[in-house]
Amino acid sequence: MRMNKYGRELELIILLTNETPLTALQISERLGITRRNLYYYFDYLKDCGFRIIKKGTYYQLDRNSSFFRRLHENIAVTEREAEYILRLLDSESKQDPTAASVRVKLSRSYGLTDISNPEVRKTVNRNVAMLKDAIAAKRVVKLCSYSSPHSATVSDRIVEPFLLMNNGLEVRCHDLSSHTNKTFKVSRMKGVEVMDVGWMYEKEHKQVYTDVFMFSGEECRRVELRLGQLSHNLLVEEYPASESHITPDGERWIFAADVVSFHAVGRFVLGLYDDIEILGCDDFKAYINEKISHMQAR
Repeated sequence: MRMNKYGRELELIILLTNETPLTALQISERLGITRRNLYYYFDYLKDCGFRIIKKGTYYQLDRNSSFFRRLHENIAVTEREAEYILRLLDSESKQDPTAASVRVKLSRSYGLTDISNPEVRKTVNRNVAMLKDAIAAKRVVKLCSYSSPHSATVSDRIVEPFLLMNNGLEVRCHDLSSHTNKTFKVSRMKGVEVMDVGWMYEKEHKQVYTDVFMFSGEECRRVELRLGQLSHNLLVEEYPASESHITPDGERWIFAADVVSFHAVGRFVLGLYDDIEILGCDDFKAYINEKISHMQAR
């Protein structure tokens, strides 16, 4: 009976994560409720940590809502790993229904573009060629109709591109509107226009660093941990790139590496707190203490 109680909420979540967005009238008709009751359900979802996006008369769930972030943290496949799987599937036969099904699901679930599509591939190749020319000539470009799932917007971006990454699937740029360096996915651009303007902020161009926990950024901080048998084994299993940063220390091990974010390593330490000793980085110790204080307060 408890499942029946939450049946409509679960069905509503499914409808709001559909690839094709629906209007309030369409959703209420499919659920068999009034539009007034539908808005009560919307309020309930918002209270549960979901963010509902309205575009015109259509509604969808923001995949960056806290619920989806928590869900993705407990799923082995990250967005970067999903992109890697999509690239591997490109080599599979286009007649393979299983490969096609997986490509569609990954694209939809992670907001990725399936570059195996011939039209998408043509656009990507054209964009990459324009970006290469702009980088060589140190020119400003306009990324036309860039679709950002994080801000749920489609807009032009004026940037200084300075580094193609990930086999040409991403480009590192200095965004002139925010004066920050950002990574843009080439497949999310409708086009690229090279402008007759040279770089003005070359000194601020910084390459991105990806740590062993697959977080990327420009700034790093070094974390040093003493691991027991359990934490050592789990760290290597969950994050294989960490193995090169681990050295024996008697019956224990020392992990020392630069990290972009405390989020992943913090979650790892908190989950195995009785098997790990924090040796270095005062900022990381403060981060862990703050997390513990919040848990105690709750």
